[in-house]
Amino acid sequence: MSIRKICLYWPAIVAFIWISFISAYASAAEQKVQVDGEGRGLIGILNLPAGVGNPPVVLMLSGFTNDKNGFEIPSTKERLFALAAERLAESGVASFRLDFSGSGESKGKWEDTTFTGQLYDAALAFGYLQALKSVDGSKVTVLGYSQGGLIAAHLAAAKPEASSIVLWAPVVDPVATYTKIMGHEAVTDAISGPKDALTTAPLIWGGETKLRGSFFHELPYFAPLDAVARYPGPLLVVVGDHDDLVSPQPAAGQSLLDSHQGEEELLAVDADHFWNAGATAEVIEDVLIPRTIDWLVAHF
Repeated sequence: MSIRKICLYWPAIVAFIWISFISAYASAAEQKVQVDGEGRGLIGILNLPAGVGNPPVVLMLSGFTNDKNGFEIPSTKERLFALAAERLAESGVASFRLDFSGSGESKGKWEDTTFTGQLYDAALAFGYLQALKSVDGSKVTVLGYSQGGLIAAHLAAAKPEASSIVLWAPVVDPVATYTKIMGHEAVTDAISGPKDALTTAPLIWGGETKLRGSFFHELPYFAPLDAVARYPGPLLVVVGDHDDLVSPQPAAGQSLLDSHQGEEELLAVDADHFWNAGATAEVIEDVLIPRTIDWLVAHF
């Protein structure tokens, strides 16, 4: 099956609107920002480290059903991406965490989510950061978790000028992973059904989600292995050895390195897909975030 080529060209004009200051820390200031591209009304949070002129910046792309702040870590009540942004700022690195269209505070409906749409949103945010005067637009890294990792891989193929790419527990085989998340019957019925049909599917971690057939129709056409093969820059892949959603590990993570040509590293940790957050924040606070920051600082 051929891989569809998408999102290689983007609108040249993107309007950037400052919304408000959210908070100020000793180490950073956070600003809510609207990124307007063809009326999509995307919202994100820009975190700038204090006292650092034109810092490098990380575009953060969240996982399936998450908003810009990432999932909550039960033991600390902190949010994965919000915590990572704070730690990045303490290391002198800016970040921008994005609400995809239909998620969080951005316009749109979640049920209309597609990989193509999220990739378009990510490219608009990437262009925003390249043009932003308060950061170094020549040093933009893309970090994606889970589904955000799939989007990050494809964004890297379209934006080879990215300083580096960091993939946390990235989706490697979309059909296999979303079949595990939502069940074989829901996925196969939606793939074979109309694009505009609404599917209500159970989630393996509880609850349910509603998505149109267009989401499922794209599953076979997005291939992170093919995408990273077209990105020449540095690649860091972090996976959990006990990840049962993107599996088997670390083989799935290694397959990304096998496809990529360039500087690369695979970090396999003793964790599940959610970095053991259901029981402890130790992996996130002591391994995932600090090891990622060390790698990023060395590759800007």
